[in-house]
Order: sequence, then structure tokens, then C-alpha cells
Amino acid sequence: MRVIRYPQQADWTDIIKRPHIDTSELNSIVQGVLDDIRANGDDAVKKYELMFDKVELDALAVTQEEKDYALKNIEPELYEALCMAHSNIKKFHESQKGSVSAKVETQPGVTCWQKPVAIEKVGLYIPGGTAPLFSTVLMLATPAKIAGCGEIVLCTPPDKEGNVNPAIIAAAHIAGVSKIFKIGGVQAIGAMAYGTESVPKVYKIFGPGNQYVMAAKQIVSLHDAAIDMPAGPSEVCVIADSTSNKSFVAADLLSQAEHGNDSQVLLITTDEKMLDDVISEVKVQLELLKRKNFASNSLDNSTFVLVKDMEEAMQLCNMYAPEHLIISTENYMELSEKVVNAGSVFLGKYACESAGDYASGTNHTLPTHGYAVAYSGVNLDSYNRKITFQHINEEGIRNIGRTVEIMAENEMLDAHKNAMTLRVRECEKDK
Repeated sequence: MRVIRYPQQADWTDIIKRPHIDTSELNSIVQGVLDDIRANGDDAVKKYELMFDKVELDALAVTQEEKDYALKNIEPELYEALCMAHSNIKKFHESQKGSVSAKVETQPGVTCWQKPVAIEKVGLYIPGGTAPLFSTVLMLATPAKIAGCGEIVLCTPPDKEGNVNPAIIAAAHIAGVSKIFKIGGVQAIGAMAYGTESVPKVYKIFGPGNQYVMAAKQIVSLHDAAIDMPAGPSEVCVIADSTSNKSFVAADLLSQAEHGNDSQVLLITTDEKMLDDVISEVKVQLELLKRKNFASNSLDNSTFVLVKDMEEAMQLCNMYAPEHLIISTENYMELSEKVVNAGSVFLGKYACESAGDYASGTNHTLPTHGYAVAYSGVNLDSYNRKITFQHINEEGIRNIGRTVEIMAENEMLDAHKNAMTLRVRECEKDK
């Protein structure tokens, strides 16, 4: 980790840099896989499952028998935990429900309104790999179900025996997923974006993944399916002061660092003793982790910064625009008002990122790599489109007709003008 004491603002750009990945060769590989899937459907998907996930599949869909087996054999304690997490996630996302907006009369006789309409078919990608993310099933499927999406398709890589992690199947059952497919990586994104003999085409794809999955999502988003957001490696920023708990802060940093080799953590503190204490505590806790190698590599991408005051801390944090922000200070509520760029914010010493990742209720699918300056995390609106409506009566035509004619005429769009002119004349006849 880099340790920087009292940096000048001119040096902040270097502090907030993320690890750079050259994607030119990666994009070429991904495009080749996607082209093959578009042309050859299931056969291509099965070929890449054998190539990448090392499993030969006769069928891509998880059968009802496999679902029943998973539900029967999952640890009861884990199933209960999934149910509680789902309940909290459901409560939080249901609170975001909005019906038809209020009708607004912009002019007498001109009424406009909008209503949310669920996306009919959505696809969820759930990574397997080093850590099967069954929690992400709940985070993505729960709001999709609440929004009213008609078909919820889930793809996740199987193990080498062709089985899906029972907790992923159980979470999908609890959250209301329609169909589960044993497909990982680029081939999963391609199957959902284009549709195959087995996998329905969806209109929007959600979910995290490695750099190949992210590249595939961005490629298909150009023409074939919308995506939740662009994304990079996961990250956290922790803001600490002299009152912070050094063990909590170190644990929060490491809980993010263990995600993967390319994850990143940023500590910003106003207290030099806290900085030194956290560095020492990180070294102690690191030795106890099963995923020590991942966390250690992640720390190589990470920076611990000592700044002169909280004003500077918040400026640097907003410039970084972290996916997760933990404000572990005495005046956390005051500082929360100064947050401009962040995916999800955790306030006070007890609000750890782990709570949001699993069971507090907020969504853990968040903008990374600085995208929090422009993107929100996944929420109920992510699964809706907003359709606008308007109704205009004769009085409305009399009020806005001439305005429309003038504007259309000056844009040299005669047909636009004529569409209104005909109505203006009709209303004048009725006077």
C-alpha cells in the first residue's frame, strides 16, 4: 500500500487513479465469442462452457429436479439467512415504488403525466468462480420482481460436474427468478443479449463479473441489450478520525480488499496516530484471512492518505467517487451532507460495508471505477421505463398551437407545422 502524508491538491489526481487495464486484445477475444454465439446459439454456448468452465453440458437449463435437490440440501441456517436478507431487501426496494405521476396542466387544455412500466424481460449474471455470489441473486432479482418484470432470466457458471451452487438456486427461488441457466462468462452475456434455442433474449442485463464479462456487457449494449451500468473492479473509501475504531477500519478495508486482485481501498484520515494504528492492524488481520493473497494483491493497488482536515477529506473523497464510502467519524451525519459522489454510503462505526453487501436492505450493485459521478446503483427504477403521456383538447390547441407552428416553421419542418395547423383550423371552426 502507498502511504501519503499531507499531499498537495496537485497530487490528488495521482492518488485517485485506478489500476489500468489494456482492453484492446480483450475486446477482440470477447467480440469473437459473441459473434459465434449470435451465429450458432446453444452449440456455441456449450463449446465455450467446455472451454472456459471446463464442463460438458447436455442441456443449459437448470431442471426442476436440480432445484428441488438444492432446496432440500442447502444448510437450514443459510436458507434462513437468505430469507431474512431477502425480506430486508424487499422492504427497502418496495419503499421506492411509485405509481403514475401527478398530472400536470402545462397550459389550460394541455395535460402531461408519466408512469413507470416494468421492463418485460431482464437477464441477471451471477458470477461463480472463486466466490459464488448468491447475495447478488437477491440484490438483482428482488427489485426485478417488485417492479413487475415478466421474465427474469439468471445465468451463472456451473462447477466442473455441471452443478450450480445450491445457495444460488435457493436465492433464486426465494426472489422469484423465472429460469436458471448453467452458463458463465462472455457466453452468458451473449446468450441473454441475442437469445439462443434455450435462453430467451432479454432487454436489459444486470450483474457484476470479471473484465471479460464487463467487456461483453459494454459490447452488447451498443445494439442488442441495455445494461445496468459500466463497471470496473470493486472499491471502498473509508474516512476516519481520532475517534474511529482502528480494528473496525482495518476490517472494513480488508473486507473490500479480499474481493479480488484488482480491488482497491482508500483510507483518508485526519489523525496521524489513527493512520499508523490502522496500518498495523491491517497487517495483523491480513494474516488471518483465507483469501490473504487476494487481499494482499489488492492492497498493492491501494492508498492510505493523511489530510489536514475533514474539509479536505471530503473534497478528496468526492473527487475519488467511491463505489462504497464508509464515514467512520464522530461527526458522520454532518459529513454525510457533503457527499456528492458515491455509490452507497455507510454512516458511523457500526455501519460496515458487509451489512450493505448482504442484509441491511440497500442494493450492493453499485457504480465503480469513478462512475459514481454519473451513475446510481441498482434500484427499482433500474427495472422500469418511464413512459410519458399527454392529452390536448381544443382549448389546449388554441393555447399552444401558434407556438408549435412558429417553432416548426423556423426549424424548416413543414410537415410538423402542418400537423398542428390542421388542428388549429379545426378548432377555429368549432368556435
